Amino acid sequence: MKMHEIQEKETEKAIIFCPIEKDSDKAYQFAEISRLCFSAQMEVVKIFSQGIDAFNRRTIMGSGKLEEIKAFLKENPCDTLVVDFQLTGSQLRNISEELGIKVLDRILLIIDIFALNAKSSEGKIEVKLAQNKYLLTRLSSLQGSFGRFGGKGAGMRGPGETKLELDRRKLEKEIITLEKEIEKIKASRRQNRVLREKNGIKSVVLGGYTNAGKSTIFNLLTRENIYADDKLFATLDTTSRRLFLDDGQFCLLTDTVGFISKLPHELVESFSSTLEEVQTADLVLHVVDVADEFYEKNIQITNEILDGLGATKNRIVILNKCDKLKKPVEIKQNQILFSALDKKNAEKLKNFIKKALY
Repeated sequence: MKMHEIQEKETEKAIIFCPIEKDSDKAYQFAEISRLCFSAQMEVVKIFSQGIDAFNRRTIMGSGKLEEIKAFLKENPCDTLVVDFQLTGSQLRNISEELGIKVLDRILLIIDIFALNAKSSEGKIEVKLAQNKYLLTRLSSLQGSFGRFGGKGAGMRGPGETKLELDRRKLEKEIITLEKEIEKIKASRRQNRVLREKNGIKSVVLGGYTNAGKSTIFNLLTRENIYADDKLFATLDTTSRRLFLDDGQFCLLTDTVGFISKLPHELVESFSSTLEEVQTADLVLHVVDVADEFYEKNIQITNEILDGLGATKNRIVILNKCDKLKKPVEIKQNQILFSALDKKNAEKLKNFIKKALY
């Protein structure tokens, strides 16, 4: 298997195709996939959409829509088509051959953003495993297809980057090796949890929709300086620090990977060691960007994921970035308005945490 590390920062021009399901929020879908493309260092030129009832098994989109996109590309050359849907290998290949450009589906786009932002050895292992599992199910259809586009840019980078000149047995063998590495990480974390529980140390996890400000809040509460940026999945690596409360009490505060709608199962499986921190926490600090026009939808998505993981119902909802609010919002039980710009909020939040834990 040929592995490569590409440190390019060129912005690719991309168009998006969104299959629209019945009763779906079209504006929310457009906004989310556009932000994902931005986080993958792509410039979105245009968004195309079509009702899912026009589904074509070969290319997802109908023939008329395919011709419309072809005509647009003749006048406006672009590097990549992003399809906001989970595609098979043959569908990826068919669309790419029809349009003559690189094609990414939603899963590969999100995995690519993870690959771009993975810094720790654990994060790189988890991303590589997700990439390999994605490739394995599409190997025969994708063989050699991406090589025509130079092997660079979105969908082609990270610790598991490859030009798809692969052997299925080698790929399966590497997946087994990576899974064993993750099991070692899980075992180490479980041992740490046993020691923590033995010593009566409570665990608090920051969770929520990606880019809600979890890492910024983590830095404020713990006086750390971990990386934070205004992009989706800017922070992937799990970081834990002691958070000191009043009367000499403290808990262990952990910053984890953010969530998103339709989180690919490849990432859920690969990041299982990270997500175990959410599953076993005594308290979840559910961080929400309350200034986002879709913040209520983001709360719903995060709650569904947390419930699916079996996370504790002991949760505090932090309505973050309240300094950017243009109109009042309703504050419900176990919710707190918060702005990292006002450091007085840190003490107020610590009191909330203490009451929820003890």
